[in-house]
Amino acid sequence: MTGKLDGRIAIVTGSDSGIGQATAVAFAREGADVVVTYFRDRDGSEETRRQVESAGRRALLLPLDQRDPAQVARLFEATERELGTPFILVNNAGKDSTGTQVADLPDEAWDDIIRSNLHGPFYCCRQFIRARRAAGGQGKIINVTSVHEEIPRAGSAAYNASKGGLRNLTRTLALELAPDRINVNNIAPGMILTPMNQAALDDPKLQAAQVQNIPLRRAGEPWEIARLAVYLASSDADYATGQSFTLDGGLVMNQGQGA
Repeated sequence: MTGKLDGRIAIVTGSDSGIGQATAVAFAREGADVVVTYFRDRDGSEETRRQVESAGRRALLLPLDQRDPAQVARLFEATERELGTPFILVNNAGKDSTGTQVADLPDEAWDDIIRSNLHGPFYCCRQFIRARRAAGGQGKIINVTSVHEEIPRAGSAAYNASKGGLRNLTRTLALELAPDRINVNNIAPGMILTPMNQAALDDPKLQAAQVQNIPLRRAGEPWEIARLAVYLASSDADYATGQSFTLDGGLVMNQGQGA
């Protein structure tokens, strides 16, 4: 590790498992103190805190339902009080599709996913911007979207819409925050071996069948996304803003094959 994030304070939402956990740990190994948030998985978040502290950095563990702007405000207040002003925000927390098609999709299911995947990052970005402007500017926002910001999946209308919306929120923020020297980018993962793909983790035959649509014929690992997050959070990426960085083993390119 090279200390690319020495002295930085990072908030990583949904850092109790998967991509969020890997990112929080990678940040700590590069010198950042990390705010670890969780929705229900307290045990997973405790493991993340243990790994952050094992890397010699401070960790603040907080529950968060990011659908509630009051909870988001309290998250930032606690961060300022316990660690200091955050320099990095990773909006990773979110919910997967229900698999229900639009004609049968209840209002509450639509609303839950949109609020979780789009409203929540909006609330976090708003608080982060206010904090960074009060500190004189600069900072990094990384929004974890999905290949489904670009390619739809049947039975996933709310998920597709939320990730596409987050993509354009990122682009809008990049324009608005350029004068503040706050960089805003997306990471758009494909199939990654996290609890969101638990069925594939549990069933090697299912995983082998699913990866046939991926040119590299494998799923990604959370640490591979985390390494990209480290780059985007560091000064190496100071000239990158408003971009989506797709990490999917070539999946998106393969969608048009055989047409």
